Amino acid sequence: MGRYRKQLFENVQDENFNPDTRYELAYKRVKRIKGFYVHALVYVLVNGYSIISRFDYTEHSDNDFFSWETFTVAIFWGIGLLAHGLSVFGRNLFFNTDWEERKIQEFMDKDKSQKWE
Repeated sequence: MGRYRKQLFENVQDENFNPDTRYELAYKRVKRIKGFYVHALVYVLVNGYSIISRFDYTEHSDNDFFSWETFTVAIFWGIGLLAHGLSVFGRNLFFNTDWEERKIQEFMDKDKSQKWE
């Protein structure tokens, strides 16, 4: 998320913020979350069906069932689903809202303790 949009989203709680804009931002966020849940549901249904049908097709032979081909789609689609989830929920996972301020303060304190001569 860009710096401007991040600041805009953080200002949603501001009392003077336009209610229509607050609604629009909240609506977009809900649509993104709903999109992720639909993606997760389709992932579970399609891959569940795929793996179960592969299990029936192999006539219970463990060597055929536990092969790379059985789980390839589920693995790579799962990576995509993880990326989608991080884009929706993980924005502040590593760099939360206070991270920049803490880092700036840390560097300022570090520079203050060093003597520049």
